[in-house]
Amino acid sequence: MRALRRVVGVRTAAAAAVGVAAIGVATLPLSGCAKFDAAMSQQEAVVTFTAGTTQATMLKVRDACGKVPGATPEAIPTSINGTSGTYDVRFRVDQASDADIARLSKCLSQFKSVRGINLEQQDGS
Repeated sequence: MRALRRVVGVRTAAAAAVGVAAIGVATLPLSGCAKFDAAMSQQEAVVTFTAGTTQATMLKVRDACGKVPGATPEAIPTSINGTSGTYDVRFRVDQASDADIARLSKCLSQFKSVRGINLEQQDGS
């Protein structure tokens, strides 16, 4: 009987080890998916303006539409020269619903200097 118990105990331990290893292998792709999903959820809306739009006008647009729920204006880069007018207005829309993005688009469309809005992943794609 003791010999049989040892064999059963060994088989149970081996089966448990195989089960744990299988779970570990199965969760590897899931952890990759979680990182991929996190990266995909980092979206921004980049506002494009007509040629010749002043930096002051861009900032007015940013301030006016920065109150839309789910659309947070990104910080203005410190490297931007206030007179150059090269700053693209950007809004983080990670948590924005489709309705929030529609509200942002509607707000932006009120300004004749706004040419369009592009939804991009944070990596620029």
